[in-house]
This record gives sequence, C-alpha cells and structure tokens, in this order.
Amino acid sequence: MSARIGVVIMAALLALYIVLVGWRAVALVGTGDPVAVIMGVVLIVLPLVAAWGLVRELRFGASAARLGRRLESEGALPDDAVHVRVSGRVLRDDADAVFPRYRDDVQAHPDDWRAWYRLGIAYDAAGDRKRARAAVRRAITLERAAR
Repeated sequence: MSARIGVVIMAALLALYIVLVGWRAVALVGTGDPVAVIMGVVLIVLPLVAAWGLVRELRFGASAARLGRRLESEGALPDDAVHVRVSGRVLRDDADAVFPRYRDDVQAHPDDWRAWYRLGIAYDAAGDRKRARAAVRRAITLERAAR
C-alpha cells in the first residue's frame, strides 16, 4: 500500500509540475518576443513528454499488478525457497541459482505470458531491473494478445 501512496504523490507532483511549466510556457509565447516564443514552445513540448511518460508508467504498473494478482490467484507465482536480506531483497546467489529454471521455462514456452512474468520476477530478484521490466512488458503484450 505504501508503494501506491508513493506513486500517487509522485504523480501529483509531476502533474503540478506539468501545469506550472505549461502556464509559464503560455505566458512566454504570449510575450511575442522571438526568443521567449521559442522557449515557450519548448516548455510546452516538455510537459507533454512528461505527461506521456507518466501515463505510460502508470499503465505499465497497473497492468503488471493485474497480471501479478492473476498469477497469485492461480497459484502460479514463484515459490522458491530463497534467503532475503533485512531489506527484503533476495540474496544474489539464491536468485542466480533459481534463475535458469525460469529462463528455461520461457525458452520452452515463448508464447506463455505466465512464463515471461515469472522470468521478470526472477530478473528483478537478481537485481536486473532493465531485463525484468522488458520481460514483464513482454508478458503484458502476450496476455493482451491472448484475450
């Protein structure tokens, strides 16, 4: 629940930033000064890019959470016995030991979103966030195609 509160706070702060920068951009464009107009146009584009990024990340988070709940309800989430640090992160050696199982599952079932989602969890446990997000994005794409 605290992660959701953090997401809401960050999204609200970014939305406030978008509004304030957009307001300033319109004021700059309204001056008529060529340099100010150019700066205003750039300041209009930047909040649009920020809004696009915010929406994209919120949709990713909601889709990933939905798939996670679905896997949990099916009893298909990874249940490997691994040791964790006090912070809750899986020890790297334990993550590396179970990783081949999920990699092999994806290789055996490349069109199964469940296998890709579990691989994403394994990547995340191993500390590779970039590949974890890519695997979960692939799971989301495959699940949508299967619907």
